[in-house]
Amino acid sequence: MIPFLDLKAAYDALGAELDEAVLRAARSGWYVGGPEVERFEQAFARYTQSQYCVGVGNGLDALTLALRALEVGEGDEVIVPSNTFIATWLAVSAVGATPIPVEPSFGSSVIDAEAIAEKLSPRTKVIMPVHLHGIPADMHAICALARKHGLFVVEDAAQAHGAEVRQQRIGAHGDVVAWSFYPGKNLGALGDGGAVTTNDAELAKRIRRLGNYGSSVKYYNEVLGVNSRLDPIQAAVLSVKLTHLDEWNQRRRQIAQHYMHALSGLPLRLPQAPDWATPVWHLFVVATEQRDALQSALQAQGIQTLIHYPVPPHQQQAYSNSVGMHLPQAENDARQVLSLPIGPQLAQSDVERVVDAIHRFYKG
Repeated sequence: MIPFLDLKAAYDALGAELDEAVLRAARSGWYVGGPEVERFEQAFARYTQSQYCVGVGNGLDALTLALRALEVGEGDEVIVPSNTFIATWLAVSAVGATPIPVEPSFGSSVIDAEAIAEKLSPRTKVIMPVHLHGIPADMHAICALARKHGLFVVEDAAQAHGAEVRQQRIGAHGDVVAWSFYPGKNLGALGDGGAVTTNDAELAKRIRRLGNYGSSVKYYNEVLGVNSRLDPIQAAVLSVKLTHLDEWNQRRRQIAQHYMHALSGLPLRLPQAPDWATPVWHLFVVATEQRDALQSALQAQGIQTLIHYPVPPHQQQAYSNSVGMHLPQAENDARQVLSLPIGPQLAQSDVERVVDAIHRFYKG
């Protein structure tokens, strides 16, 4: 079996370092906040070329707290992609605002400034691009559009740890960048975790306060907050993995390059990344009208694939108020996309097995 992503192999690669970090955190006596969290926040801020990092409980909280810190609420509209994991939309709904979906251009996984501009209204308050599959959106153009109209930008970077736009890492192009450290991410914890990064000291302070029961000083609560803090043990794990992230991302790029070359010429739509982007290939997503048959054929040969995502947000039961909304690109992707195995521990021989199996499928 070739797993879609082998998380145990990722652990085994760093086992001794991770064990030492976990024990260090456990023996420290700091089980909420403390030096492990501070150490990771400082390291991740440096890595993302941002001034501030605030650890939170998970990626959804990172998005929600960012919107709350910007005072987004009822009556406001937030631009979101039509094709994304539902957390992007859920964060908008959680603060009482309305998600306004924008379609990516055909063949692209991310939304662009031109399409966003068409959906702006007097109620728009935030643009929330998603660096989907680890391919960054054009933040220069999106931020220029936001400045022109006096809007905030909150980036959903849950899949983009280490990605670059014109040689600048994702981390501080927008007002706030939200991160997930779910175990399957390029930088993943051994459980849930998240963070925000920003260059705005006041926003960082607000987000930290909101995630700490609305309190900056213990037992003195200034605003209505929640409990969403990065766990020290997960912070210790992330500090270890962060030192290996660039190497692991480079391996993902090598696999993606091999797929691109070896699968060209087949009736597959391959992912696209512009010349100015440095993707980190959280996912390698192809598209084909024969998606289900291809997935079954690969499964029969012991190759696991996944579908990201089989139901677009506007067609989820949770958004039944969107009945009648037609978003053809998101709907088309949901029918056709298939994510191939990719990860830093994937052996080259397994990459070649995947390629051979896809060629055999199309040869019949």
